Amino acid sequence: MTDAALPSEQENRATAVDPLPVSDVAQLCEDVRSNVGRVIVGHEDEIDHVITTILARGHVLLEDVPGVGKTMLARSIATSIDCTFSRIQFTPDLLPTDITGVNVFDQQNREFEFQHGPIFGNVVLADEINRAPPKTQAALLEAMEEKQVTADGETRPLPDPFTVIATQNAVEPNRTYELPLAEVDRFTKKLELGYPDADEEAELLDRTVGHHPIERLEPVADLETIVRARETVAEVSVKAPVREYATRLARYTREHARLGASPRATISLLRAAQARAAVDGREYVIPDDVEREAPAVLSHRIRTAASGHDRDGAAVVDDAIERVPVE
Repeated sequence: MTDAALPSEQENRATAVDPLPVSDVAQLCEDVRSNVGRVIVGHEDEIDHVITTILARGHVLLEDVPGVGKTMLARSIATSIDCTFSRIQFTPDLLPTDITGVNVFDQQNREFEFQHGPIFGNVVLADEINRAPPKTQAALLEAMEEKQVTADGETRPLPDPFTVIATQNAVEPNRTYELPLAEVDRFTKKLELGYPDADEEAELLDRTVGHHPIERLEPVADLETIVRARETVAEVSVKAPVREYATRLARYTREHARLGASPRATISLLRAAQARAAVDGREYVIPDDVEREAPAVLSHRIRTAASGHDRDGAAVVDDAIERVPVE
């Protein structure tokens, strides 16, 4: 691997993409952040995490109790980008073909025609993903990892860019299905919003007692700009010492947990660090970028011997950041 950009799956080098200047990427993120802030009160860090994940060619899992704004955050981000947006409401009776699409026989033409499912979008909101059974959840595995869908033996590419923003109910465990680890590992970051403080909740009520601000939200970025910004992020330099530092962090989690961070997690960590560097106006990654992104990228992938809770994984990541030296 060179000191330049990390490799990405299915990169299309045949079609040249003109990257944005790094300063323009920083301004793009500020525009999206401010636009989302018209709807979402507080949660600036979480908004930044979602934006950087999109730029890092990844996916986001939002987990929390009902009513704290998970779906609204996803909708606000998607609305701020002028691209195709799909929403999938996960329910116990949802079928895999309801997500990916299905071949339908056309009586007039006497042949089967593929009806695209809602997964064919630039930004896909998978709402309450853990309310669907594992077989349905698994329909996302190929899409999230390989940016394609295979139905009836035929593989179809998904739009570029493609990002899944999933929400997950953190309560009612007897009415939900736990996500398989193979799927959890495909989410670049897992975030929690939490309850607003008193001032934030008062501001939220003031904004929403009449018409909800999401109804008046307009895009501030187009699809071409996002594609160019992602190319800029992919070209952010990651020097060997930074790569080695990320590797040491991942190895620490494997040595101090029943299940540590996978190589996919390490790749996601460096891609997120690239996005963070670009958002901060830099063309190179520094160790601080890795440390800032590590909790959101690594914690949900770790399972300790004591339990499988993310909080235990977060403790392992905190220990890794504290004890692993930057060389």
